[in-house]
Amino acid sequence: MLDELDRRILNVLQEDATLPVETIAARVNSSKSPVWSRIRKLRERGVIKRQVAILDGERLGCDEIFFVTIKTSSHSKEWLERFAIAIAKMGEVQEAHRLAGDIDYLLKVRVRDTRAFDAFYKSLVAEIDLFSVTSMLSMETLKETTVIPLEG
Repeated sequence: MLDELDRRILNVLQEDATLPVETIAARVNSSKSPVWSRIRKLRERGVIKRQVAILDGERLGCDEIFFVTIKTSSHSKEWLERFAIAIAKMGEVQEAHRLAGDIDYLLKVRVRDTRAFDAFYKSLVAEIDLFSVTSMLSMETLKETTVIPLEG
């Protein structure tokens, strides 16, 4: 379980993980040594999975986001393994979710343009047998965050 100091530290790190430990300690009203120890333990426990740079896709020329819904007629372990391997290799897939309900999978795909999406789509259906694939172009991102709310 997380205590209040852990939550405060994690909230600061979610905003900027590049801050020096001294700065984090000051923001959470603690001293450097316990904060460093807490961060190390949170990493060891897997609470902090990794630290990354979050890039601006539009500034890098990857302007289009598509959401792809997938239905499959196969639910075998072998099919799922092939599907997981295939999408893991596809750099365009930013997120992949297995769903409960009528749709089996939802993918978030970021590409340069619609031609790049078409190439992605063709490689996806060539790699894996799918029952139904529907794609939707995101017209505007209203909210995008990696922050997980940490309540007491």
